[in-house]
Amino acid sequence: MPKQDACNRHGGTFETSPACKFGEVSKARRRPKTRRKPPLPDAGTIRAVSNSLIGVAANLSCSTGRGGARNCAYRESHALSEAQVGSLIAATDHARMIGLPFNRMITIHWEAAGIPLDGMAKATGRFIDLMTKLLARKGQQTAWVWVHEGGAGKGGHCHLLAHIPAERVSAMMKKQKGWLRRITGKAYRAKVIHSDPIGGRLGLEWSNPELHAANLATVFGYVLKGAAPDAVAKFGLERLEPGGLVIGKRCSASQNIGPSARKAHSDLAHSARTRAKGKEV
Repeated sequence: MPKQDACNRHGGTFETSPACKFGEVSKARRRPKTRRKPPLPDAGTIRAVSNSLIGVAANLSCSTGRGGARNCAYRESHALSEAQVGSLIAATDHARMIGLPFNRMITIHWEAAGIPLDGMAKATGRFIDLMTKLLARKGQQTAWVWVHEGGAGKGGHCHLLAHIPAERVSAMMKKQKGWLRRITGKAYRAKVIHSDPIGGRLGLEWSNPELHAANLATVFGYVLKGAAPDAVAKFGLERLEPGGLVIGKRCSASQNIGPSARKAHSDLAHSARTRAKGKEV
């Protein structure tokens, strides 16, 4: 078979490529639907745009799940595009809808760990693979989004928002430095990784959904701070800082909250409404 070029070996901006060896998504069974789904906040980043995105995000130009020049491993970017911000918002809202709300923010400073800019996407993918496998061994699933940033004075780093069950946090905290040693091949350096529950307390998404939703909106706004000016204007983002140079993927989301999953959910909901109307007639 002819050898693929570097661009075509990588998947789309938000879909994990089938060719990737690190997976980036847990295939474990879904969490039982007995817990209350945390509501969206009355105001803030997520609420401001969610209504306009549900049902149409899969058609955004960055979420085709295909390769192409814009997804080349060597493509350079300096900001999150309008389409990328829209898809990240839609993915975050969908995670809540399926009972996997983001409850943890993990920041990894890959440059400080010795990973070059063009190696960040692979390193982040390997970290997520190890994280999802840890959960899968206990029959638990996760959902996640990540955004890469770079630039002078900041260095290449990753902001990862994920759903981590409270009972698995301790095990993950014990293993994450070892994961970084495996990924980088170097001894762990202080302050390379920061991992904190969103809202400051484990299980806040279930014990106080409203408070968790408000905290998630604030954290999510921070993660989107490197958006392009047109994205800031369209979605009413309240924070804007230079995102810096990134080589390769700038952002991604797990497949269970990506464009295909959102479209499938929308199609099922539409079919259910159609059947309900038929019964009424």
